[in-house]
Amino acid sequence: MELRHLRYFVAVAEAASFTAAAKSLNISQPPLSQQIRDLEEEVGTRLFERSSRNVELTEAGADFLNHARMILGQVEHAAHQARAIGSGQVGTLNIGTTGSVLLGSLSMLVARFGDRWPGVFVRIHEMDPQAQEAALLAHRTDLSFVRRPRHNVDLVATVAWHEKVGVVLPESHPLARLEKIELGALRGESFVFLRLVDSRFARYLHDCCVAAGFVPNITNEVVESYSLTSLVAAGLGVALVPECIRNLSRPGIVYRALVDPAPEADVYVISRPNHGPVVASFLEMTRAMFA
Repeated sequence: MELRHLRYFVAVAEAASFTAAAKSLNISQPPLSQQIRDLEEEVGTRLFERSSRNVELTEAGADFLNHARMILGQVEHAAHQARAIGSGQVGTLNIGTTGSVLLGSLSMLVARFGDRWPGVFVRIHEMDPQAQEAALLAHRTDLSFVRRPRHNVDLVATVAWHEKVGVVLPESHPLARLEKIELGALRGESFVFLRLVDSRFARYLHDCCVAAGFVPNITNEVVESYSLTSLVAAGLGVALVPECIRNLSRPGIVYRALVDPAPEADVYVISRPNHGPVVASFLEMTRAMFA
C-alpha cells in the first residue's frame, strides 16, 4: 500500500465521485478507478458502493477513511517537521560559555535568535574554557564562546565580536579621575586576577603587563571576571577586565578604558567543522550582527 492509494481514496470519498476526484487529482478516471480497486484488493474488502449515479462509502470504507486521514496528516506533519529541522528552524542548541561573555553581547544574540527561530530551544552551559572544549568534542554542546581559545585541529574558532580590556578601580583611587589610563601606570598596584592556571586570557593579561614594563602583584585570583568587581569593591586591588564588565553596576568602583593599544578581549565562537543546520543558523546570525 502506497501513500498515493490513500490520497486517491480520500479524494474519491470526499468528492463522492470518481469523475470529480480524478479532475481534482489531475489524472484520468480509468487509472484512478484501477488504483481504488487495487487498494480494495489489498485491504481485503470493498470500500465503496458503486452505482451508475453516485459512489458511497461502505461501513468499512467509512472507518478506513478516518485512519487514512490520520495517516496522511501524520505524514504531512512529519514532512513539515523534517523541513523545519533541516532548515535550522527547529531543534535544540547547547551553548557553552563563561559568565563574563554572557554579560556582554551573547545575551543579546541569544535573545535575537530566539525571536527569529522560536522553535529552537537554547540551553546555556556556564563552564570554564577547558571544560567547554571537552564538551564540544564530546558532542555535549554545539557551540562555545571564549576568549583566547586554544588551537585545536578538530574545532573551528572565529572571532564573534571585538572587545577591549579596561581596568576596574576603587572610586577613591587617584587614577579614577582619568578618562583613560596607561597600562604602565598600574605598575606598583595590587591586582586581583583571573586564575592563571585555568585561564589563557589571564595569562595573556599577565604577559601584557610584563610587556608594559612590570610584573603584576597578584594578591587574589578568581574563576570569573564578574567576581573581580567584588574584590575591587572590598579594597583588595585593581582588576583588568573585558569592557563588558562595565555593564555591572556596583557601589564604590569605577571602570576606566585603557589607552590604546589596549589589550584585546575578543570573543571567539568555536564549533565542530561538521555542524547541523541549527548551528549554521546561529553562526549566520552571529556574523550578521557583528559584521
